[in-house]
Amino acid sequence: MAEQSSKIKYVSKRSGAGGGWFLGFIGALVYFLHFHSGTLALVLVAIFKAIFWPAFLVYYLLNFMGV
Repeated sequence: MAEQSSKIKYVSKRSGAGGGWFLGFIGALVYFLHFHSGTLALVLVAIFKAIFWPAFLVYYLLNFMGV
């Protein structure tokens, strides 16, 4: 009789906010590309800003709150 390997299947019952962050990234990318279009360097700056804008938002929000 062949043994069946028991596989543990993990199912998350909570959904993440990945879709919302992705839409925020796309919106920020469109916004920054509108102002930083022209050269490749400016497009790369726009992509960098679109990726890291949430970190700056949290930093300045905590700074404003005095934390």
